[in-house]
Amino acid sequence: MENGTKAPDHESVSIAVSRLVQGYGKTVVLRGIDVEVRRGEILALIGPSGSGKTTLISTIMGMMPPKSGSVSVLGTTMPNRKELGNIGFMAQTDALYMNLSGMENLRFFASLQHVDKRHFADAARRAARVVHLQDALDRRVANYSGGMKRRLSMAIALISDPPVLILDEPTVGIDPELRRELWSELHRIADQGRTIILTTHVMADAAEADTLMMIRQGEAIAVGSPEHVKDHFHVTSIMDAFVQAGKDQDAHHSND
Repeated sequence: MENGTKAPDHESVSIAVSRLVQGYGKTVVLRGIDVEVRRGEILALIGPSGSGKTTLISTIMGMMPPKSGSVSVLGTTMPNRKELGNIGFMAQTDALYMNLSGMENLRFFASLQHVDKRHFADAARRAARVVHLQDALDRRVANYSGGMKRRLSMAIALISDPPVLILDEPTVGIDPELRRELWSELHRIADQGRTIILTTHVMADAAEADTLMMIRQGEAIAVGSPEHVKDHFHVTSIMDAFVQAGKDQDAHHSND
C-alpha cells in the first residue's frame, strides 16, 4: 500500500503520528497514539517488552499500514516506499552477513541505500569512526563480539547520512564509555537538524532524549521532556515516573 499523500503538518515536523490504532488481525497492539517529532529532536520510546514500541516503529517506517489514524514522515503519509530512503534504521536484532567483513557489509547496505559509489569510502570512514569500528572493518563479522556487531549495525544506519534515524535498542551490548560517546554523536547529529527516534529500556538513555513517550499496554501513558514527565508525577527519577504513570493507567481502567 503506497499513497504518497502530502500531510498538512508544519514543515518543522519530521514525524507526525495522530490517533494511531495498530494491531495484527483482531488483536489491537496500539491505541490512540499521538506524537510529533520535530527536526533536530530525539524521541525515546520506553516501555516493557510487548508494550508496542517495535510496532510503532514498524508503522512509522511504513511496514504496516495503520488500522486507523495516520502517520507521516517528512510530510509524506506512510506507507510510502520512496520515503524509506530517507530513514536510517538499526534493528534490535543485528541483520549482518557473518561471512563478509565489516567493510563488505557497509558496502552492501550502502548500495541498498543508494549511496553514491564515489562517496562510499568517505561515508564508510565517517560512519565507522562514529562507532569506533574503523580498525576492525577488514575482519569477518563472524569474529566480531556482540558489541561490535551492534556498532556495525549503527554504522549501517548512519552510512547514507539520512534525515531520520530510527534505532531499536541501540545501546544494548556496548560498554559504558562507548555509550557516552555514542550519545555525544547522537546529540551532534540532532543538532545538525536530523530527527532521531529510539527505543530503550535503559532509563539513562531515556534521560538523554529531548522527549519521552512511555508506552504500556499499547497506550502512551506519558509524553514530554524528561524533566516535565518527572515534575508531572512529582518524582525524581524516570523509573519512578513510569511506575506512577502505570498505576494511574490501571486506576483509570478499573474505573471504566
